[in-house]
Amino acid sequence: MSPLTQDSFDPNLHYIPRRAVAETLQPNETQKITLIVAGCYVAVIAICMVLPILEKLIYPFKLLTVGMHEMSHALAGVLTCASVEKICLDPQEGGSTRMRGGIPAITLPAGYLGSSFIGACLIACGFDTNASKIACLILAFFWILTLWWARSSWIAWATIALMAGLIIICWVVAHSVALRFLILFIGVMSCLYAIWDIVDDTLARKVNTSDASEYANIIGCCGSRFWGAFWLLISCVFFTVGIIVGIVAFKDDWDTQAARADTFLGGTP
Repeated sequence: MSPLTQDSFDPNLHYIPRRAVAETLQPNETQKITLIVAGCYVAVIAICMVLPILEKLIYPFKLLTVGMHEMSHALAGVLTCASVEKICLDPQEGGSTRMRGGIPAITLPAGYLGSSFIGACLIACGFDTNASKIACLILAFFWILTLWWARSSWIAWATIALMAGLIIICWVVAHSVALRFLILFIGVMSCLYAIWDIVDDTLARKVNTSDASEYANIIGCCGSRFWGAFWLLISCVFFTVGIIVGIVAFKDDWDTQAARADTFLGGTP
């Protein structure tokens, strides 16, 4: 019988994967600038949200995020076999989605969580120019759906027309660098507004007609504040993951992104 032996331990086998992960999560110079800009967006949006005199600066983007909130309700309804009748938006930054059927346990949280998820995806795409262009094409499809459901709402048409115009202008400016930062801003705005809305509706003050209160009534337990806190946690996770995905997936520098952007969809550099 052979004597017992102790397996040798090589710390490098553990160190190398950890170092690889650390290097992947380490932002390069281009990404650091993107993170700084995103941080500035967070500060500006937060200030504008708490100071009514400055709120008008982001008013069109707030209307856009309300539209994305309602579109998320509608898409969840379609996925659960509901018949979406109408999306309503109003100048006071309110909105509603009328549908028949569906699964309320899915459609109700879809507004907050859907707009948070879309915002996180846009934040990740905001780290890369071509990814931002692809995001614009996907947004265009969703905006067309929104206009179909909100075809009687002039505010929806005006808001989406304004955003489409901004995207076209930013697409052609400086190798579409402006487009990248516009998509980043819309993403940050969507995430922050969803977080703000959840806190305002369910934690800071209890609104009896909020999605969380209706959800609590359907589930029959825990109350609107619990579900609001739960959705808030998920929204914060989406926001964080969006940033991490952007850092990990898009490592190209400014020059490489500009060269790739010029040949997007077969364009001539």
